[in-house]
Amino acid sequence: MLLANIAVEFFKKGGPIMWPILVVAIVAIAVVTERAFWWLRESAKRDPETLEKVLAAMENGDFKAALTQSKGSEDPVTRMIFRGLSHVHGSLTGALKVAAGAEIKRAGRFLMLIDTCITVAPLLGLLGTVTGIMGSFQAVGGNELAVSAVSGGIGEALTATACGLGIAIFCLLPFNYFNERLAKLTFELETAATNVEVMVTRAKQEGFDTMTFRRESAAGLA
Repeated sequence: MLLANIAVEFFKKGGPIMWPILVVAIVAIAVVTERAFWWLRESAKRDPETLEKVLAAMENGDFKAALTQSKGSEDPVTRMIFRGLSHVHGSLTGALKVAAGAEIKRAGRFLMLIDTCITVAPLLGLLGTVTGIMGSFQAVGGNELAVSAVSGGIGEALTATACGLGIAIFCLLPFNYFNERLAKLTFELETAATNVEVMVTRAKQEGFDTMTFRRESAAGLA
């Protein structure tokens, strides 16, 4: 109860601007927490062994085995390869791009919202600073110098600024981490897609029949 009372009093000292700052703080905490748990789950889904087997099968020209091994995988790179091989008879490049785009979109979800919180929170703190200083100057310009009013306005300014900066700092570190993970995943997807295209192109030059592969794969995966 004591900590709750301290928090409430601290909130009141920040003035009316603390309400939008509170909203930004709630959004920031919710989004950062959701993204943190999402990346933890995604890390658990990674399956480098299956990915290596799929790439090895394609390297040996056994695309049917690669398709079978990649089916049902929760690894984002392996999942992209499966979608690409499922459309090897048509636009392989297009299928890989669409699949990779879907994975990147999932990984980059809410990053724009975190970036917005990083930008908006200090601005709201700055706005609280301006309104607090304005209140102090109004008190100074009165007939009688109200020390409590002046100190209250300065306290409001400092409280709002501290909260805004605190939210921005809280968001900045995980935001950079999530961006780094997204960049790494994007590189892995692009590298795997390029490898698939190269191996399929080479197989076609060696007489790989995509239509036969399509019929056999449809029968095998049914």
